[in-house]
Order: sequence, then C-alpha cells, then structure tokens
Amino acid sequence: MKKILIVAPAWVGDAIMAQPLYRRLSERWPGVQIDVLAPPWTRPVHARMPEISETIDNPFGHGSLRLMQRLKLGRQLRKRGYDQVIVLPNSLKSALIPWFANIPKRTGWVGEARFILMNDTRTLDPIALPQMVERFAALADDAGTPLARPVPHPRLQINAAARDAALAKLGLSADKPIVACCPGAEYGPAKRWPANHFADLANHRMALGEQVWLFGSNKDEEIAGEIAALAPGAVNLCGRTSLAEAIDLMSLAQVVVANDSGLMHVAAGLDRPLVAIYGSSSPEFTPPLSNRAEIVTLDLECSPCFERVCPLGHMNCLNQLEAGRANRAINKLLLLGAHT
Repeated sequence: MKKILIVAPAWVGDAIMAQPLYRRLSERWPGVQIDVLAPPWTRPVHARMPEISETIDNPFGHGSLRLMQRLKLGRQLRKRGYDQVIVLPNSLKSALIPWFANIPKRTGWVGEARFILMNDTRTLDPIALPQMVERFAALADDAGTPLARPVPHPRLQINAAARDAALAKLGLSADKPIVACCPGAEYGPAKRWPANHFADLANHRMALGEQVWLFGSNKDEEIAGEIAALAPGAVNLCGRTSLAEAIDLMSLAQVVVANDSGLMHVAAGLDRPLVAIYGSSSPEFTPPLSNRAEIVTLDLECSPCFERVCPLGHMNCLNQLEAGRANRAINKLLLLGAHT
C-alpha cells in the first residue's frame, strides 16, 4: 500500500483548499494511506475529510526553527515508511522534517532555496495555475502532467450527533431559517466588513423572521459584540464554540455571509449558499469553491491591495460596501435555491 505524507498549510481556509489534492491522490492510488502533518487547530477540518487516514500534530509555529525538535520528529516519522511527501507551504522550514524523515520522494513547488531538501521540485507557472486550489491539486500528478480540470470543489463531512449535542449545549434551535454571519478574518482588518454593515444586514434578516448566528473564534469577540449590540436578537457564538462545533452548526444555515476567511471556505466546503465579501483580497486567487456562492465586492481602483491594514487609511473597499448589496445577494441565492 502506498503511503503519502502531506505537510499541510497552517491556515484553515488553505487546509480546506488542499482537499482536492487528497481526492486526486485517492483516485490515482486506490487504497493509498494519506496522513497529514498539520497545526493542531486545523485538526477538526482534516477530521471531516474522508481521504485522510491520520492527522499528526505539527507543533512548530510560524517563524519557529527549533531545529533539534524538527530532527526528532523527522526521525519518528521515518519509522512510518512513507513513500512520498508533498510539502504544500513554500518555506524552507516546512521541508526540513521530510528531509530528516528520509522520505524517498519529496514533492513541492520551488521556494526559499530548499533545493537540497526537495528532490521532486516543480516550477510554478502562475498564469497556468492562477488559483491556490489548482497549485495544490497539481502536485498530485507527476511533473509536467497538465492539471485535470475542472478541479473538484472541497467537501466536508459533518457529525450529526455532535451537531445535535452542540445545539443542546448552546440552547439553540433550527426551527427558523438561519443566516450564519462570519465577521472575522484572521489576516487583518482590511478583510473585515465593518460591524455596522453586518448589523444592518442582521436587523433586516431578523425582520423577515430569520435567525442570525454570529460565528468566529475568541479573536472575533470584539467585532461580534459590536454587531450584537447594534442588532439585538443576533446570537453571538464567537468564542463559544470549538471549530468542530462551528462546522457542524454552520451546516444548518440556509445562507452564510462571510469575509474572505477560513470560515468562508468552511461554508463552501459544506455546500451552503454563500455570500462572500471581499475587500483587500482577490476572489481570483482564493475564491469560494462553490457553485452556490455570490461574490460581493466594490472592485475599486485601489483594490485588491492584499494588505492587512488599509495603506490609504480609508478602507473604502469595505466601508462603502453597504448591507443592501449583501441582502440582494442573499435573496438571489435563496431564489435560485427555490427553483432547483
């Protein structure tokens, strides 16, 4: 049986975009064992991918070298007898553990002067592979093999029993339609739609008899608190659920409204109707991978700038994007759903 190790990305959204790679490996090598070396916080995402056999925690944070600890982990992995490793991050550090593990075939894109550590290095053509999901999926095949298109969309499984338990724990009910709002974005404020716009949206949807649930981590508690104060009745779940619970609960939503964030990709992976709001980033590179998504962006001359904080100080790309546009996108998705 072929055994492949994946050194996975640290971001939740990127981890989800890697799933088509795993699917392609499973098609190419029936019965393959695919293990993932990934940060602990991405474990709930990988647990919902049927192609993955085991997730191994990667304890090394961004910028952390800890060379001797990497050597120790590499030697432990050597005993597992992997035939190949596919390294998705482009950093030099991400290639060290596979090299220490002496995995025979070490595959990845050119990056950070790691030619010595990798022996199946590919040179990226960004025009041929403009999207991140394509760049990941292309590594499933031999060098020079054209990418098979269309690349399938990621799909996450849910745990129905865990979902019911989360509903009971939080005192929630799915008896009325749910609009899931995801106001956070780990990357920075230039990707976060302002609280007052989310609140306007929430008040409009609740006036229609719908529930509004706010999803996010404890890092999103401040903006979620602002939204909840401006939109009484919205249920603030930020910091109250684990990522696993958020995934399961979000599967109940009739529609999700999210910034370009990890939870946006979770919603797409759950195949929920999705309104994706873009400010400083671009849907050309990391779009929501779904046939049921509406992208809302002003497409200003100054965007996308890909900055964490607006370099011009006004953040017009999001401040001027009013709730009415998102509401119209929701209505379009719901109308399309009613006719399918």
